[in-house]
Amino acid sequence: MRLWPKHWHPETWICSIRGHATPAAAALHLGPEDAALGAVLSDGRRLGRCLRCDSWIEHPTPTATDATWTDLPPIAEIPKPRRGKPLHEAILMRLISINKGAHAAVFTLLAVALLLLETNIDHVHRWADSLVAKLSGPLSDTGQQASRSFLTRQAQRLFDLEPGTVKLLLALAIAYAVIEWTEAYGLWRERRWAEYLTVIATAGFLPLEIHELIDSITAVRVLALVVNIALIIWLLINKHLFGVRGGPRTMHEGAEVDWDHVLATPTPARGRTVGRGTPVAAELQHSEHV
Repeated sequence: MRLWPKHWHPETWICSIRGHATPAAAALHLGPEDAALGAVLSDGRRLGRCLRCDSWIEHPTPTATDATWTDLPPIAEIPKPRRGKPLHEAILMRLISINKGAHAAVFTLLAVALLLLETNIDHVHRWADSLVAKLSGPLSDTGQQASRSFLTRQAQRLFDLEPGTVKLLLALAIAYAVIEWTEAYGLWRERRWAEYLTVIATAGFLPLEIHELIDSITAVRVLALVVNIALIIWLLINKHLFGVRGGPRTMHEGAEVDWDHVLATPTPARGRTVGRGTPVAAELQHSEHV
């Protein structure tokens, strides 16, 4: 299943944020054997191939003190960035983490509000009682009567609040905030325990969401239910949780990048324009080292 639009490449987007991964930029010397990763053009300019997005980037030649290597080592010894499916899944996990962080922030604000309410419950009761009394007078206008009736009902609810109810709601808000913050942190750090916690916690919310839908069907509630069910299914299938699809033992099968194949394949970047405006392919063909 494709996670992104056909003409959008997450690798390019990540490079625009983190920078390119061009090992040739860190080598003091480049030779003909390094042609898949870098080249020195006939005019002295140096190009390095990004291992994440396959672009060819112009870099200055490093000095002896700045260079990581004197000669570029074999591809197996070079630190490599994630690309393809592992990178795409990591991006999606970050998005889920942000979503969980937003939920956690809402529960945190709710907990603060309930804490203020719990510590000032007597003042809230007196204020609500006074508001109900003020709103009890007669009105001739039908629209004002409807508005006053609504306000009276809400004020009466505040007046009827019991300290025990507020404490229970406060405890639930704190618990949900802690769970959501923990999920957000763990998913951002790509911890496997966070994936299990997310599935369990999200599944625990489903009965509550279904109950809310039974009371009143709204587009927001339907969308929230669909998103949460999709999230649970995606995590179970793609992260092989609870033994699904063979469990963690088979999770990385087929996800490894064949770097020899990647470097042997002509890259999309060879048609791009760099440097002085000459296509990369043409410059490499006239290079002294290709």
